[in-house]
Amino acid sequence: MGLQGGAMRRPVKRRGRSVRIATELLVALIVLALGMGSGHAVPPPPPNPSDSDLNAAGAQVDAGVGEVGALINQVAVAEQQLQQLDDAVATRREAVNKALVDLQMARDAADAAARMVAQCQQDLTEAGAKVGTAHQDFDKYVAQVYMRPGSTSLVNYLAAPSPEIALNRAQVLTIASKNQKQVVDGLRHAQVDQANKTSVAKQAQQAADAAAAAADTKKTEAQNAVTAAQAQFDQENSRRADLVGQRDSAQRRLDAARANVAGLQNQRDAYIAWDQQRKAEEAAARAAAVAAAARVAADRAAADRANQVGQGHRPHVVQDTSPPPKRSIQPSRPSGSRSQLVETVVDRAMSQLGVDYAWGGGDEDGPTLGIRDGGTADSYGDYAKTGFDCSGLMIYAFAGIGVSLPHYSGYQYTMGTRVPVAERARGDMLFWGPGGSQHVALYIGNNKMVEAPQSGEVVRVSAVREDGIMPYAVRIIT
Repeated sequence: MGLQGGAMRRPVKRRGRSVRIATELLVALIVLALGMGSGHAVPPPPPNPSDSDLNAAGAQVDAGVGEVGALINQVAVAEQQLQQLDDAVATRREAVNKALVDLQMARDAADAAARMVAQCQQDLTEAGAKVGTAHQDFDKYVAQVYMRPGSTSLVNYLAAPSPEIALNRAQVLTIASKNQKQVVDGLRHAQVDQANKTSVAKQAQQAADAAAAAADTKKTEAQNAVTAAQAQFDQENSRRADLVGQRDSAQRRLDAARANVAGLQNQRDAYIAWDQQRKAEEAAARAAAVAAAARVAADRAAADRANQVGQGHRPHVVQDTSPPPKRSIQPSRPSGSRSQLVETVVDRAMSQLGVDYAWGGGDEDGPTLGIRDGGTADSYGDYAKTGFDCSGLMIYAFAGIGVSLPHYSGYQYTMGTRVPVAERARGDMLFWGPGGSQHVALYIGNNKMVEAPQSGEVVRVSAVREDGIMPYAVRIIT
């Protein structure tokens, strides 16, 4: 990480050109000697089982073949038992549904019978009332015939002026009497019919009562069936859970047995593949570092520009209060296309792969002794190491094209031109933390970057970390 503070850079002795070239070549040799250290992008190595481990695993698998076969059969039996239990539970549930439906039908029949009894009793009451009224009317008629004068009176019949008239009157009296009697008889027949209906209704009521009693019995039976079925279901479900557990356990043991057959061999294959990738990437990184170091060593103009940029800077040590040396004229931007300048910057950064991280280390001429921070860096002994921190590496990289950067990632974030980080290009600086205050790295394309990561590590090529990255990249070369 870059130095977070306003500390000034310490002056270094300006070495001759031959010394600088020798130092840069020495850095390349160090990179080769270290084998790039942790500077490559290969992940940590997977386990690499020995031949004896492979042989022992094979013997264990051979001994467990019979057990695996038994486990397969056990799983099949468990699946069959589970299916039978599911069918049994489903049947009991449907039996409970049937009992509930029968209970509802019985209750409906009982309700209908009760309504029929009530209606018949009402009709019988009304018929009795009509018969009573008819009897009263007939009694009144008889009294009128015998007691009152009138056309229907027996006195009127006896006092007729002639036998013919008396006969006619008698016929009328007879007809009226018959009519009255027919009305009474009809009402009596209606009363009898209603009584019969009442009897039928009572029988229906008795049947309804019996149906209600049966329905109540069915209700009790249904409730008992529900309780029994639920208890059976709970018991069978518990048994099913046990079987599922046995099946899963058998499957795990089976998977473990199969894994023992091929697992170690797969680990061996994975290790071989990893080792091949590691060697390929380390070879590529070595080649890139050597080529970059060679180009940097040959680029005397870039070294001169870096030397000029570094002249006149105060020391990068807080305790140093000495006055700054006289600063030379700032070199102008070198000629050449943007892509050429970008490659100069990238080469200078790549030439330092494998160099130690040292907090506060690095300037325009290369790695320098780290400084104390009173904390993490001191615990790693950075103050006794010669190397770079993240912002120091950027200083060295861009000094080759005559650009002077402050030794603090937060200040470097304010320089150049900001571009959206999604539009980053080779040669741009990437930043992390508020205002770029936590870390800076040089983007080299293909989602890769060169960085001095943290204490205990070395300058390396890494995949770009999107977590916490600032929304803008800084483009110095436009």
